[in-house]
Amino acid sequence: MGRRQPLAPYIPNRNFTTFIQITLTMKHLLLALMVCLLAVSCKQAEKPTAINIGTVDSLFSKTLNEQRKVWVHVPESFKKSPGTKYPVVYLLDGDGHFYSVVGLIHQLSSNTRCPEMIVVGIPNTDRTRDLTPTHVKKVFGDTTFSKTSGGGENFTRFIADELIPYIDSHYPTTPYRTMIGHSLGGLMSVNTIVHHPDIFANYLAIDPSMWWDARKLSNESEAIFKEKKLSNKFLYVAVANTMRDGMQLSDLAKDTTETTEHIRSILEFCERTKAQAGSGLTFASEYYPDDDHGSVPLIAEYDALRAMFSWYALKGLDVYFDPKANKSASDLVDLLNAHYKDVSTHFGYETLPPEEMVNGLGYGFMSNNMAEKALAMFDLNLNNYPKSSNAHDSMGDYFLNQKDTASAIDQFNEALAIAEVSATREKLNKLKKK
Repeated sequence: MGRRQPLAPYIPNRNFTTFIQITLTMKHLLLALMVCLLAVSCKQAEKPTAINIGTVDSLFSKTLNEQRKVWVHVPESFKKSPGTKYPVVYLLDGDGHFYSVVGLIHQLSSNTRCPEMIVVGIPNTDRTRDLTPTHVKKVFGDTTFSKTSGGGENFTRFIADELIPYIDSHYPTTPYRTMIGHSLGGLMSVNTIVHHPDIFANYLAIDPSMWWDARKLSNESEAIFKEKKLSNKFLYVAVANTMRDGMQLSDLAKDTTETTEHIRSILEFCERTKAQAGSGLTFASEYYPDDDHGSVPLIAEYDALRAMFSWYALKGLDVYFDPKANKSASDLVDLLNAHYKDVSTHFGYETLPPEEMVNGLGYGFMSNNMAEKALAMFDLNLNNYPKSSNAHDSMGDYFLNQKDTASAIDQFNEALAIAEVSATREKLNKLKKK
């Protein structure tokens, strides 16, 4: 579709009488004046606001002997519930994948497919140095690219001993962490779970450079995975189609050229890892025939997050909105508590039903005239988040809906005692005037 064309100006027919012309002209002048006044008024009323998805923070690394920037996203819900803490995603090549990962997590968490999470993007200073576990003299005959290689272990120490403690002390984190890396970053994700598995719970290696140093890491992994117990760890490997046009996976068995070394090394690592069932590692891999090395990250991140948090989604809520279903408010509370008890087991710490999700259920029931279930949801939030201004404000809305003005005023006052929110203040002022 082409660019929308502006409306043509109105031109009156010249055969009209002068009287009609003057009348129409005056009418149009008045209309134009009114439109201009409205436009000016709207322009003055509108105050553009920025949409921010993160901040740029930094810390000095003694390990790397340099200042390191990090891009940090904290979920919007933290503003409403300042006591909330979140799992953390550590994202290699952070400036290249920050926007997509933040967007995916926002979308998936809005539909309870994964938890809301803090995202820490780590931009590069010397990518080859930091994202390669061993030093090599040449990469496919080139000595320039590999000159500073082999600093991966140092970089891992920076993440484990400096970055994670810094993020934990400055942001509302929980100890549940996920690592995401692409290409050389994927190589580092694999290196971390092989040699330092306790740093993260989940590892995503997107089309990792397993060919590095004559597949040294892949060769090491087999024996190490046999020795270690990885029952609470998840590794997802995404494999892009980096073969020559016309090639199929079945052709790789007879191919030994450099052009297929990348995909062959990944597939070999996947086969070796699948055979290590005794370690307890949860392993998943996916081949993306329609995506190349550059396009695969987005779809792989989506699939991996769905797989890593397959236990997080809360199902079976629809029946509670069916008036014919014999489901009570207490049944719903029991469902929520049981589900998040199971979620807590996966996380390794107590996890309450998310305030925003429960709040949304409360308003949903209220709009469907299911007062008992609405009250149960708002009450659950007040029990779980007693210091939340939003929880009290929502309960105030419930009492307003039930025409209990006195109780609504009490809840709005409670909300404002915790935090001054203009929308709550406006509702309270209106009630007091009445």
